[in-house]
Amino acid sequence: MGKGFSTRLGWLTAAMLVFVGSAAPDAVAGQQVDRGTPRGEWRSWGADDYATRYSPLDQINADNFDQLEVAWIWRGDNYSPGGPDPLLRSTPIYVDGKLYTVAGSRRTVISIDPANGETLWTFREGPTKRWEDSMRQNYGKGVGYAEVDGRGRIYLITPAFFLWALDAETGRPIESFGEGGQVDLIDNLGPWEHDREDGLPPEVGYITNSTPPVIVNGVVVVGNSHEQGYYQTRKENVPGNIMGYDMVTGAHKWTFNVIPQEGEFGNDTWLSDAWSYTGNVSAWAPMSADPELGLVYVGTDPPTIDYFGGFHPGDNLFATSILALDVQTGERRWHFQTVHHDIWNYDNPAQPNLLDVTVDGVPRKILAQTSKQSFVYVLDRETGEPIWPIEERPVPQTEVPGEWTSPTQPFPTRPAAYEMQGLSVEDLIDFTPALRAEALEIASRYRLGPLFNPPRVTGQDGLIASVHCPGANGGTNIPGGTVADPETGIIYTSTQRACSAPQLQPGVDVDPDSNVDFVSVGPGGVRGPQGLPLWKPPYASITAIDMNSGDILWSIPNGFTPDEIKNHPALRGVDIGNTGSLGHATAIATKTLLMYAEGRGAAPLLHAVDKATGKHLGSVAIPAPTITAPMSYMHDGVQYIVLSVGSGDLPGSLVALRLPQD
Repeated sequence: MGKGFSTRLGWLTAAMLVFVGSAAPDAVAGQQVDRGTPRGEWRSWGADDYATRYSPLDQINADNFDQLEVAWIWRGDNYSPGGPDPLLRSTPIYVDGKLYTVAGSRRTVISIDPANGETLWTFREGPTKRWEDSMRQNYGKGVGYAEVDGRGRIYLITPAFFLWALDAETGRPIESFGEGGQVDLIDNLGPWEHDREDGLPPEVGYITNSTPPVIVNGVVVVGNSHEQGYYQTRKENVPGNIMGYDMVTGAHKWTFNVIPQEGEFGNDTWLSDAWSYTGNVSAWAPMSADPELGLVYVGTDPPTIDYFGGFHPGDNLFATSILALDVQTGERRWHFQTVHHDIWNYDNPAQPNLLDVTVDGVPRKILAQTSKQSFVYVLDRETGEPIWPIEERPVPQTEVPGEWTSPTQPFPTRPAAYEMQGLSVEDLIDFTPALRAEALEIASRYRLGPLFNPPRVTGQDGLIASVHCPGANGGTNIPGGTVADPETGIIYTSTQRACSAPQLQPGVDVDPDSNVDFVSVGPGGVRGPQGLPLWKPPYASITAIDMNSGDILWSIPNGFTPDEIKNHPALRGVDIGNTGSLGHATAIATKTLLMYAEGRGAAPLLHAVDKATGKHLGSVAIPAPTITAPMSYMHDGVQYIVLSVGSGDLPGSLVALRLPQD
């Protein structure tokens, strides 16, 4: 282990900092500039416009990784005292010598000194009823950044669904942007009337936000989110339309209808006029962009509601799709639907990764969308054409009265699936005969099946539910997501082996006001024998995939076997090997290393592995488990790694690591 919980701040003179030095610019650094982020900075949630979560810095390497120590800790729990959710889901950005992030249920913007963690300024939007009603108050992932006339601006979307432009030096609103620095985003969402303080009438719908905007070619592109679909009990809601605004003035430029209206392309995929009342289809995951092509890339989620869609028959464009939109006009350049008529909660939760690779000797500009299904959908990012064939294959059909299912679903032929898909008796835990017998008995209460195993009504044929794997929290998901190395064209994706078993019940039995035939309260988990997972390990993994060839290079467990499994009474004396942790790994790639922590609820450790082989190189202790994606920057010649952590006595905090400054 490394030095772990060292708390010395290392107050250094300028001369000492210069001694450390920074690496000379190289070809990779040139690529970073092209991607919108100068060397040593981290200008957006995914590091750069192309969403790589990659830094070309090399000061921290395999030889000194285990010397990392805590430089400073910034606490965010004070921004939501007594709040229901103290987690800090934000990844900071680093621009022009300062860190910027959000914290708390009010999504307060904070500027932080990157050398010592001192708070420099804060900005907080005033309370409104629409903020109080937001179900994603503490889900803010960060802020956007751009320069206007040579001066930095911070762009924020609040839980109340307002867009703000702030001066990066002072935190004060830009008075010339919108109305005193603020734009009411509901104004341009669609034709719905609303009150500025109260928001949309509840009978009309509900809209909020969880991700920072994307700023590209002078346009601020805004995404959104809704209530989790597995808690909804009504078929109506407003759609999560995508909007673009002038980054200087805040003037509205365009709105793209994610549910095509009458006469628009894709409207015919909503049968029975379901387009007129169905909602959701939001862009709740971070977006990416290619400034050279003038395109912004959006991953969407299912319509209302997650596990029953009988009231909106059809394939349902542009739900659970990848969209390429013209950043100046909002026009659709291309789309690819990853799931037709999604009733599995298979939203696209990971930011689309953009890479320049060579496939069969031909340079290609690609988009790689990793997914809960544990497929990578690899598309030409200019045309949307698959790089390798994606086949429509028959899938099981629903037996739920009134439901509609697509006869086929798209299956990428390359790369291969990188996590367990479907569940059979061969996949069940078998550490001991007794555990195996218990697992078989539990499984007999459910309908097992392949990927796209459709949900069932509870009690049908005497079964509790259908199990689909991966489930709502399985495969690649937002806590871990995917890292892309632009130098090699290799992606590193974090997965969790988790399944769902939604229990469909009559809507009125769950909510007397429901107008839906069937609903499921929650995603529905499956408990294994004696609290152990029902399936075999590894329980979570990191997989390296070469986007030049489509080959899976290696896959390793996420960390090591957790104590609650290693010390389980039923496993006493049993050699179970390394099961991996139970969390989504949160990773970052640099020029020298792939570094990852084990994620929420897992061990408080940061690991380093060889990018080419997956070989474990070392681990250092950190003060608490990580919550979301880390980042790195170079400040005054010193490379820092910043982790969003939270648990116990240290909820909602940022931890900065660096090498000893002796």
